[in-house]
Amino acid sequence: MTLSPAEITGLILAGGRGRRMGGADKGLLPFRGRPLVEHLIDRLVPQVGELLINANRNRDRYGRYGLRLVSDPLTGYQGPLAGMLAGLEAAESRWLAVVPCDAPFLPEELVGRLAEAAAREGTSIAVAHDGERLQPVHALLTVELAGELRRFLAAGERKIDRWYGRQRLTLVDFSDAPEAFGNLNRPEDRQRLEVGS
Repeated sequence: MTLSPAEITGLILAGGRGRRMGGADKGLLPFRGRPLVEHLIDRLVPQVGELLINANRNRDRYGRYGLRLVSDPLTGYQGPLAGMLAGLEAAESRWLAVVPCDAPFLPEELVGRLAEAAAREGTSIAVAHDGERLQPVHALLTVELAGELRRFLAAGERKIDRWYGRQRLTLVDFSDAPEAFGNLNRPEDRQRLEVGS
């Protein structure tokens, strides 16, 4: 049994500080003529039943896309797990697919492959692996984890790998498409990917 897109809510994580980008709101940075978040919207909309954006600033600009916005339930930019919690608590489906706002080459079959692996293995989280490293914010999670994640964050924990280490996790092999996980963490990444594939 596999999951249909209607059973999955998508979440674009655009709530970070963008420290390595000089404090810029990365989702709104121009990339190949359009804000980064638009590339993610185009890639994700066909893969999920509903798409959310996790945004903690510039909500008026993100709101123009007509998608439901969710903010971190914790103040002070507590990292990607806080954004994930916002999505888990807002999702109206049983599953949440999470992606970062700075990965414009997202695989068109990302969610389907994660969902197939989670269903096959009977795990509560499926995470992409590009053949060399884990891609922890390219993941599919069951919304039943919301309470546990909230407790983890309330205890002062922030590290995504520590939380994942406590879960039943499936790694999904994307070594056939490692370039799909290229992201724009720094200004030089943006320059390199603008002219790349």
